[in-house]
Amino acid sequence: MDKSILCIGELLIDFFCTDVDIDLTDGQFFQKQAGGAPANVCAAIVKLGGNALFCGKVGNDPFGRFLKKTLDGLNVDTSLLLMDKQYPTTLAFVSRKDNGERDFVFNRGADAYLNEADINIEVVMKHDILHFGSATALLSDPFQTTYFKIMKAAREKGKLISFDPNYRSDLWKGREEEFVELAKMGIRMADFVKVSDEELRIITGYDDVHAGVSCLHLQGAKTIAVTLGKEGTFVSNGDNSEIVPSMKVNSIDSTGAGDAFVGGTLYQLAKSDNPKTALEDYEKLKQIISFSNKVGAMVCTKIGAIAALPTEKEVLQF
Repeated sequence: MDKSILCIGELLIDFFCTDVDIDLTDGQFFQKQAGGAPANVCAAIVKLGGNALFCGKVGNDPFGRFLKKTLDGLNVDTSLLLMDKQYPTTLAFVSRKDNGERDFVFNRGADAYLNEADINIEVVMKHDILHFGSATALLSDPFQTTYFKIMKAAREKGKLISFDPNYRSDLWKGREEEFVELAKMGIRMADFVKVSDEELRIITGYDDVHAGVSCLHLQGAKTIAVTLGKEGTFVSNGDNSEIVPSMKVNSIDSTGAGDAFVGGTLYQLAKSDNPKTALEDYEKLKQIISFSNKVGAMVCTKIGAIAALPTEKEVLQF
């Protein structure tokens, strides 16, 4: 049986303004969608045929129930999803103008209040692979402290730790230096680190991918994947590195492509007898990344991060 993957982080509602080229002040029509990078990773894993669990907190309100229903409908295990009676579900409102600029309002809610008392650490440590890919977990306590304590405990237990810093400029305005230091804390504990080329520049200060990746290895990262969009993924294990090419597609919507890439990678690792050994085998690693590139590329060909996710059969036929 494939090894189980636990993803910890935020689950929230994205309200996308459907009015064309307008800001939130004047927008009138919004589309409700399930959001949150760790939840997207879970969805990608189960759609491919794997086993994934989500750990996080939503409000015990209609939005929280909608999110649980969405994950349950995808066959994501929600036994570690908490429904908070005190705080509402986190909401994000987004509109996009024709020039690509976003108007963004973030109403932080229940996800911020996941704390140690909420977590049964013995249950969490039963899982072989733990993914830390939250865009909001690093923002504030108690979630920030809880996040790193779980990561540290997983490292001490020898679990495979996956980390995606998931930088969102809207959330870190004026706090960029703080983000960099917190991201480096996660990188030091991770077996697999996924960053975008933008995140690599922000965290390391280097424009050159080779120099940036070398910097992350010096921080303690073991295996690093830098997603480069249509160019593919730069992958390095410290001894070997190269760009694994992506597939050429007609991109319609890149939302969730990075999360799909991570889901594809963790799904492949979970099929290995020893996931850590699979990461150390560079030829095997390149095969895994090639598969994940396809998963991410296929998501770009349709609208909607979850609706666009492919099955393993569809990836292999792509």
